[in-house]
Amino acid sequence: MKKQNSITNKIWIVILSIASLLYVYPIVMILLNSLKKETAISTSSAFELPTAESFNGLQNYVDAIASKGFLRSLGYSLFITLTSVIAILICCSMCAWFITRVAGKLSKALYYLFVFSMVVPFQMVMFTLSQTADSLKLNTPWNIWVIYLGFGAGLAVFMFAGFMKSIPLEVEEASMIDGCNPLQTFFLIVLPMLKPTMVSVGILEAMWVWNDYLLPTLVLDIKKYKTIPMLIQYFRGSYGKVEMGPMMACIMLTVIPIVIVYLVGQKHIIKGVAAGAVKG
Repeated sequence: MKKQNSITNKIWIVILSIASLLYVYPIVMILLNSLKKETAISTSSAFELPTAESFNGLQNYVDAIASKGFLRSLGYSLFITLTSVIAILICCSMCAWFITRVAGKLSKALYYLFVFSMVVPFQMVMFTLSQTADSLKLNTPWNIWVIYLGFGAGLAVFMFAGFMKSIPLEVEEASMIDGCNPLQTFFLIVLPMLKPTMVSVGILEAMWVWNDYLLPTLVLDIKKYKTIPMLIQYFRGSYGKVEMGPMMACIMLTVIPIVIVYLVGQKHIIKGVAAGAVKG
């Protein structure tokens, strides 16, 4: 029986390894092509390793940063990601605290509404969302975090509420006996205990907001504001020719930060997801 389980485990390891290579392969191809000259990318040698003739060094990265407003778009993406994630973490953790601590029909209905929002396809609301964002003046990088808060609240509240149920109520009661008001109890007692889930939710939401293309394209004024995913499609030269080298370099500059964030925080993601799904 043990021998059979060992063979099964090895088979699964092989399958997962092959699947991992298939997922990594496109990123490796983008990295290799970002180091090539333009002619080597647009021909049949696009899938070949760089050679002495096709190698272009870091020139594509220099061109990507120096042109097309890359630094401005990077600033927009950073600002939108930071403001959206901070708003999601604070507002959704407080909402989950209310749902788990205030028993009643209202809190239950509120919780199920948040859970239901996770299964609603974005395509169902994207047309009305654009009009609503324009009417409420949410079509700028300074205000779009409100929209991200609404779409990211479902997963965040679900995970926070699951972890919140594992926190002993006696701890909060003791703090209130010591003179803490509800806000002090939350920020001084409850919030530090939420660290594993805060980290995992923050990383997951940051990956989503940073890589999002569709929502900013629908909401923001493209002529004034472009995030990094929006900027990538504008690497075009004369007569509509795509500048493949700088585009590949821009894609790598977009992927690397979020990959680093994920690799650094993957341990916390696993802990936070497990805590929010199992505890309580």
